[in-house]
Amino acid sequence: MAFMLKINGANRSVDVDGDTALLWVLRDVLGMTGTKFGCGLALCGACTVHIDGAATRSCITSVDSVGKSAITTIEAVGSTAAGAKIQKAWLDREVPQCGYCQSGQIMSASALLASNPHPTDSVIDDAMAGNICRCGTYVRIREAIKQAAQSNGQRD
Repeated sequence: MAFMLKINGANRSVDVDGDTALLWVLRDVLGMTGTKFGCGLALCGACTVHIDGAATRSCITSVDSVGKSAITTIEAVGSTAAGAKIQKAWLDREVPQCGYCQSGQIMSASALLASNPHPTDSVIDDAMAGNICRCGTYVRIREAIKQAAQSNGQRD
């Protein structure tokens, strides 16, 4: 079945079964490998993308459920204000170690900042709770989010 998806601002046509996970459409059909497969059960957050700005686990999101919604992946999140601030803070704070979970972490963090420009520690913890980092960089992740939030309202 043919689906027209709006991904990173561009319309993309894919011919897949409607119950195909968005993750596999992105990775295997469109070759966009920045979104990672982790657990396949929406428990680790590695596959996080934005659907209409909301952090969404693409491993359990069927392509037919997306409809006309706008999908943003790690490949384009840096073109958003929140995404650019998060990416800069990630580099400044040297967040990644192995890096595998980082695209999902960045997607969740940028969705948080887009919806709440000045989150508290508890709000950050709640928003990021579904993203697992096997390397344990949680302290640096929170510091990077706080740094990005502090830059809100300031000129870059």
